[in-house]
Amino acid sequence: MLQDPTFWVAMGFLILAILAVLFVRKPILGMLDARVDSVRASLDEAASLREEAQQLLAEYQRKQRDAVKETEAMVARAKEEAERISRDGAEALEAALKRREELAIDKIAQAEADAVREVQRISVEVAIDATRVLIADKLDGARADTLIDEAISDISNKLH
Repeated sequence: MLQDPTFWVAMGFLILAILAVLFVRKPILGMLDARVDSVRASLDEAASLREEAQQLLAEYQRKQRDAVKETEAMVARAKEEAERISRDGAEALEAALKRREELAIDKIAQAEADAVREVQRISVEVAIDATRVLIADKLDGARADTLIDEAISDISNKLH
């Protein structure tokens, strides 16, 4: 056995394995522990990043819902304002049309009154001219003196 080369190869391998376990074990375990710690830290960081991302997502979803609600409220207010402006405009237009109608009616009434006065004035002028012509044609000197005397006496009675 001591002469057998297989025995010495096995012994060398055993000594090498013992030495490797004694001297190389700590650095290898240290490297593995460091790698485990590194992986664990990466996992923890990934978990915290995921949690932060979920919080950000929830916050942005909330902001989006709030923005949608605010937009809907703004649209509703804009519709109400448009309806109010439309109502006010219709009322103002109706009032303006009513004022114009009243002005037109007043102008028509004024024009009618002016036309009536003009017709009356022309009628009076025609009547006076016709009377003048008739009196000039029909009235002689004696009859004119009698009418003048009657008018003078009539005036004195009316004055007293």
